[in-house]
Amino acid sequence: MSEETKAYALITGASKGIGKSIAYELAKQGYPLLLVARSGEELKTLSDDLHAKYGTIAPIFPIDLSIKEASLKVVDWVKMNNYPVGILVNNAGYGVWGDFSHSPLSNQLGMMQLNMNAVVELSHLLMPILSKEKQAYILNICSTAAYQAVPTLAIYSATKAFILSFTRALRFELAKTSISVTCFSPGPVDTGFAARAGLSALNKMAEKFNMQPDKVAKMAVKAMFGKKSEVIPGFTNIISVYANRILPKAFIEKTAAGIYKI
Repeated sequence: MSEETKAYALITGASKGIGKSIAYELAKQGYPLLLVARSGEELKTLSDDLHAKYGTIAPIFPIDLSIKEASLKVVDWVKMNNYPVGILVNNAGYGVWGDFSHSPLSNQLGMMQLNMNAVVELSHLLMPILSKEKQAYILNICSTAAYQAVPTLAIYSATKAFILSFTRALRFELAKTSISVTCFSPGPVDTGFAARAGLSALNKMAEKFNMQPDKVAKMAVKAMFGKKSEVIPGFTNIISVYANRILPKAFIEKTAAGIYKI
């Protein structure tokens, strides 16, 4: 199938980390891309490299999705250019570390806007476009943090629990349509997440457990095209999520607090 006959894959948070690796993975498979992230310079560099290596068509749209109304601007851009979108990868997100009462409210609200609202808005607004395709996909990048409360990452883990629940319900609603919905929940990934969250003190520990974004991206794309409902990559992550289901919540939360309370 030629690139021209494939619908675009719109990827948020495409400038780095998992989003960037997913862009390369889909480009290798011949998909044209729509790249969305805050940094126009990084997006331009990525777009140019994708075109040079794979001949990929990859228009960019620099915007901060943590700002209200940003999702509307992305969809307006899609509609204005008549881009046929067949894949939506909701990847953009960040965490804020620290006790809730001591963390600036503006940071917490911005995180909620990006991690939750932008996902809901883009999924809803792009649904009519996705539904035009014979087969379309929504891939929501979640986290193992969705399966438990995490003290000092209270709002982050709550936003991911929202995405997990939202994805499960949306998949059920769309089961008889052409749109497949997948929730992909990695554990620690070498993406710079910890540094942005203010957890740089955990870098040494993270090096022992981090998965690499390229490997995670391959697994995420495979899960999406395989129409999987919910995937947790990595044996250690699967065991930790299973433990969350059978061990007392108080024990799990105390253990998590001990890890992140630095």
